[in-house]
Amino acid sequence: MVSRVGAPQYEKVSMGSREFMRNITLTGGVAPARAYIEELLPDVLDGTIEPGRVFARTVSLEEVPDGYRAKAARQALKVLITP
Repeated sequence: MVSRVGAPQYEKVSMGSREFMRNITLTGGVAPARAYIEELLPDVLDGTIEPGRVFARTVSLEEVPDGYRAKAARQALKVLITP
């Protein structure tokens, strides 16, 4: 089973007879981030969880437009904004 979380990045996904015969399932859905934020945010803030591992780029508030450009150019999937 292959599962993806969040908005799809591509409209077409190859799932032909080869994948079907190997019993491969593709599934996905919206990430329920708000359901976990109260529980996980304190762990991020105190350093228990390192969110930097999921971010491809870090930008300042002034650099947010650059972060969006990087995402549009597929140079980054996740951008962390620091104060």
